[in-house]
Amino acid sequence: MSRIIVITSGKGGVGKSTITANLGMAIARLGRRVALVDADFGLRNLDLLLGLENRVVYTAVEVLANQCRLDQALVKDKRQEGLVLLPAAQSRSKEAVSPEQMKQLLGLLAKTYEYIIVDCPAGIETGFRNAIAAASEALIITTPEIAAVRDADRVIGLLEAHSIKRIHLIVNRLKPAMVQAEQMMSVQDVQEILAIPLIGVVPDDERVIISSNRGEPFVTEEKISLPGIAIHNIARRLEGDKIPFLDLMAEHDNLINRLRRMFRN
Repeated sequence: MSRIIVITSGKGGVGKSTITANLGMAIARLGRRVALVDADFGLRNLDLLLGLENRVVYTAVEVLANQCRLDQALVKDKRQEGLVLLPAAQSRSKEAVSPEQMKQLLGLLAKTYEYIIVDCPAGIETGFRNAIAAASEALIITTPEIAAVRDADRVIGLLEAHSIKRIHLIVNRLKPAMVQAEQMMSVQDVQEILAIPLIGVVPDDERVIISSNRGEPFVTEEKISLPGIAIHNIARRLEGDKIPFLDLMAEHDNLINRLRRMFRN
């Protein structure tokens, strides 16, 4: 049975596409067959984040117009067996695809792939309706900022109105030092407002930006970072494993203590 999961946020710029690319890679590394679907028609980014932009020939629009077969439009990631990308059309508007067509497309993918992960565009208009049309699960991405959390709350209500009840929260770009200084909302603050189960917390790290610019998912790095560990843990939780959450506040305290010892010596 395939799982169709939409990754959404409401607000743009919270790292949704970066999470999508890395989570898809992490699930594939667990031996699952994964199809990533870029539903942001006109503003696609998943191909860049995966470093596959030069291999895109056809897109979802050509598949729906019967100008190519689905397998011709799927871009295989040569670094990871079982991972493919269905790109969005860069030159078409979000109105180029209807929710019914999206259901048709994802239904075809569901015959082959165990996970279909849909990268939803920002906002709650046509692109959002397309992205959630066939989904049975959703991951809400938010940063610990009041505007992002408010938008996420609005999206949760819309998902529930569309009968998507299995919704989990990912808090992205957490900065423990700012939380300690009471300059940033804590994970608990966000959970209290949104009232949905937490599935992962991803700390802020400049290496995420570097890997995105290189088109190399950070979960594949030889020396895995805390964000990489966090994403791998989310993948395992989706598989049903009981994985404890990283204590990012303790990690921050340990770093500060190490620095203090260095200066004392």
